[in-house]
Amino acid sequence: MTGSVPSSVAEGPRTDPPAARTVLVTGASRGIGRELAVGLARAGLDVALLARDETRLTDVAEEVEAQGVRAAVLVADVTDPAGVRAAVRRAEEELGSVDLLVNNAGRVDTEVPLWEADPEEWWSVVETDVRGPFLLAHAVVPGMLARGGGRVVDLNSGAGTRDSALATAYTVAKTALFRIGGALHQAGHAQGLRAFELAPGVVRTDMTASMRAHADRTEWTPAEASTDLVAAIARGELDELSGCYLRAGVDTPGSLREAVDAGRHRDGARRLAVTGWAGT
Repeated sequence: MTGSVPSSVAEGPRTDPPAARTVLVTGASRGIGRELAVGLARAGLDVALLARDETRLTDVAEEVEAQGVRAAVLVADVTDPAGVRAAVRRAEEELGSVDLLVNNAGRVDTEVPLWEADPEEWWSVVETDVRGPFLLAHAVVPGMLARGGGRVVDLNSGAGTRDSALATAYTVAKTALFRIGGALHQAGHAQGLRAFELAPGVVRTDMTASMRAHADRTEWTPAEASTDLVAAIARGELDELSGCYLRAGVDTPGSLREAVDAGRHRDGARRLAVTGWAGT
């Protein structure tokens, strides 16, 4: 995560987007997505909930509405272009806009070396974890730009920053997300678009519970740590960190503001880059 990286092409005159009033959360029917949806509703945002399980989504919508805000239930597969476009249109019709997109839906593949992986499963994971965020951003961002800007958060992982022997579809996908978020930042910053890569830490979910890598884990990152960061992003408090990698359980809104005030976010900090040779 070190190395010299050019500053954003857009870091000069800029248009700051207003604080978000609405959010679309993918994978919102359970796990981190559910926690984010309810937490952001508690923070005052109207929430569009997207997943494949309508029954589960309806239950989450009731929790969201109990916070005194509106909920829109969107049943779609994030890898289906037509389904995603229809879901985004419905969210905009019911809530008036999508000011914040949280790409949370994701899967992990079987924890085996690449040459033992099932090709169909491998590619299916990449489709969910990369094609999904691409399709959502492709459908949501034009509306954001037309309204003066918005924010996109990808739920990423430390696994995307380093080599790994196992679950290679997942690590490939998380690395790809850095490039999607960076592209959104580079191309859209001057028009009011802000993009963030957020690692939630290791949260106890159905997915992490199924992984051998976490079989003996006793310490887990609370989902609230991610909610606090996304809520701060929604309010516009971390806009100077657009294009950066944030880590729930390590970073807090306060510590990130301190980093910005001290200028530690400049010169390619918290961007994915190739390091130079040792000693150079």
